[in-house]
Amino acid sequence: MRLTARLLPGLMYLAMLAPACAADAAPELGRLFFTPEKRAALERQRAFNILESQTLQGNTMSLDGVVYRSGGKSTVWINRQAQTENEAARTGVNAVVSPKTPGSAMLAPGEEAPAQLKVGETINRATGERNTRLGGGAVVTPASPAVKR
Repeated sequence: MRLTARLLPGLMYLAMLAPACAADAAPELGRLFFTPEKRAALERQRAFNILESQTLQGNTMSLDGVVYRSGGKSTVWINRQAQTENEAARTGVNAVVSPKTPGSAMLAPGEEAPAQLKVGETINRATGERNTRLGGGAVVTPASPAVKR
């Protein structure tokens, strides 16, 4: 007990000193995400429920990703822009995702014929030519080394 009685005041002093030292040593985080102007613009959009319109630009259309949710809106990434299935009015591309064909979506830009694309596939909208982004090659993984017994 004598040892505990002598250590207790010292431990209490260190416990009171620790927060003061930690506050001095903590670096200031600064701006984490956006500039104040960009944050203000985002707040205005949120307050007035303004949706930025985006249109499909260029001759190619690529399917960069698909998230299919069993309950709720599915999301597709077309030309690196995310959109839900029901945003055709905003983006100009109608996207339909089906659980029967995971990893793909039916995309119909405007009045053009719809195209079934797999994730990672690009289509030339003028010619209909498809590109899997592999450059005509294939992905090859090295064989695993033989296991000796």
